[in-house]
Amino acid sequence: MQLSRINYVIAAMLLTGCSLAPSHVRPAMPVPNAWASPDHGIADAARPAQWQQFFLAPELKTLIGAALANNRNLRITIQRVEVARSQYHIQRASLFPQVNVGVGVLRERSPAALSLTGEAATTNELVGLASASWELDLWGRIHNLSDAALESWLSTDEARQEVALSLIAEVANTWLDGRELDERIALAGRTIDSRRESARITRRRYEVGAAPRLDMTQADTLLGQAESSLITLEQQREQTRNALALLVGAPAGTEVTALSSVEDTVVRDLPPGLPSDLLTERPDIRGAEDRLRAAEANIGAARAAFFPRIALTAGYGTASTALHNLFTASNSIWNFGAGAMMPVFDGGNLRANLAETKAQRAIAVADYERIVQTAFRDVADALAARRWLGQQVEAQRRTLAALSERAHLSNLRYLNGASTYLEVLDAQRDLFTTEQELVETRRARLSSEVNLYEALGGGQDDPSGAIAAAIQEANGQAK
Repeated sequence: MQLSRINYVIAAMLLTGCSLAPSHVRPAMPVPNAWASPDHGIADAARPAQWQQFFLAPELKTLIGAALANNRNLRITIQRVEVARSQYHIQRASLFPQVNVGVGVLRERSPAALSLTGEAATTNELVGLASASWELDLWGRIHNLSDAALESWLSTDEARQEVALSLIAEVANTWLDGRELDERIALAGRTIDSRRESARITRRRYEVGAAPRLDMTQADTLLGQAESSLITLEQQREQTRNALALLVGAPAGTEVTALSSVEDTVVRDLPPGLPSDLLTERPDIRGAEDRLRAAEANIGAARAAFFPRIALTAGYGTASTALHNLFTASNSIWNFGAGAMMPVFDGGNLRANLAETKAQRAIAVADYERIVQTAFRDVADALAARRWLGQQVEAQRRTLAALSERAHLSNLRYLNGASTYLEVLDAQRDLFTTEQELVETRRARLSSEVNLYEALGGGQDDPSGAIAAAIQEANGQAK
């Protein structure tokens, strides 16, 4: 009884096989344990699970949803996931016996010279055959190849999520660019109206002899500069709309919405958490670890190639010269066989293949560490931008208030004859430039929030149900 149990255990081990792949150990993070930016504490608050919770502006949410549904680059990435899924199922099919069924018909004539009876004969032969073959995966070669294909599938799906996250951020930033340009165009329009009135007054003063011709030409120059800036801004807005339409995959609309009207309702506040959170939140880091697991599985397959391959084959069928006798027991045919093949001399092919897989694993480790370092920098840069751009906005607002007062006083001084129009010209130029720069900086601060959302990995879906089922299935097969 005890011997029988031992035999069952040995048989189960042989059928299940073993794995020669190295054990997976996640490489240590080659980055500090905390962010250097002092404008926040270590927050453990959960980040938004989905982009719908992070972005608040209804128009922006509609555009992001349309982009995820229509963007062609994302569609290509989705189909690449399907290709990887199919490749995994192709490789995994090698774990199971391959069964084939065939039917054959043969009609043959023998001449009299070759016939035992001395007469020409014609015979009919019908054959039905089922064959099966199965490689016993004793060393885990096929299992490791299947695991490598599964990890490649997972890494491809992570690449899909990375593309989707980049698309979300790009749509949001392009939309913010449009809102910035809308407000800058409105400012330019108001400036043109004001300068047109100043040019009219200056021309009138020249006509009545109260101002020199130089003042009139300077006022016309100031007006022309504002009009030229407006034309440039209009061109940029049209190009931004075209870029947004390409991202969305459909016309994006021509609504005019100033940045100031949506500035406080674009995104939610986003706590950065800890650097270690990136390991579970960033799809590119998860994909890099999947590729590392695939490289380790390939090492196991390369090691298993040094050991014998044992295959079982079997066949069963019937043969008869008449159809009504084809399925009788006396006409049955069958065969069963087992074979083993082991490499003896291959010119160093197997060793070179193993060395290649080890080198690929080293590359995967370095790539994983590089991506972690890049992710850390992305977050650190976004945090620095959020902090310093916020302070820059406040400084530019103070400067704008001072320049507005300066422009007002300069105009009064000129009208009272206390200064030349050149002083008004300089004040108006500085005021217009600072107004435009302030809008641009406010947009950049909002973009830093979007960039931080992207750098932290955003709110990504869990792996699809098909991939989760495949993981569970693969784990079940390995047990």
